[in-house]
Amino acid sequence: MQEGMIDFRPKCDDCAALCCVMLPFDGGEDFGFDKAAGVACRHLTGHACRIHTDLVEQGFAGCHRYDCLGAGQRVVKEVYAGQSWRSDPTLIAPMEQAFRAMRHLHEDHALLEAAARLPLTEGEQAQRLALVADLDVVSQQTQASLIAYETGPKPRAVRNFLAQLKARLQPRR
Repeated sequence: MQEGMIDFRPKCDDCAALCCVMLPFDGGEDFGFDKAAGVACRHLTGHACRIHTDLVEQGFAGCHRYDCLGAGQRVVKEVYAGQSWRSDPTLIAPMEQAFRAMRHLHEDHALLEAAARLPLTEGEQAQRLALVADLDVVSQQTQASLIAYETGPKPRAVRNFLAQLKARLQPRR
């Protein structure tokens, strides 16, 4: 896969409302009520939100701002071949794990793509491209490869690289 080929835009219509089930939230300014992880939001009907067009007005600005970076649709379409926790409730736990790991993978990939716009040295650019290539190899996902990614050394390597860039590029006080 070429750099930048991952589509980070969420496509809610191609997802199984994973964020509406998997993510917890606390009632307050951004969410109208408390919801535990792994429990479907009460606004969810099928795989769609009843108040999606009025999230902010209904007190769910946090939902409006959340971005899965395209992880939800990839889990449903690629990892689970269109299957859903709705038709097979035994999938809820593994889909939650896959969603979390895919979101992490997409975040790391997006950060490395953003780093390309920084004034990198040749060595840093080579290191960035090597990390992107590692993530591109991982991007052909299965449940096992996502777990291996999340628990393996690659996320730490990305974070270490970004921390080195930050230390070098951050203005001294």
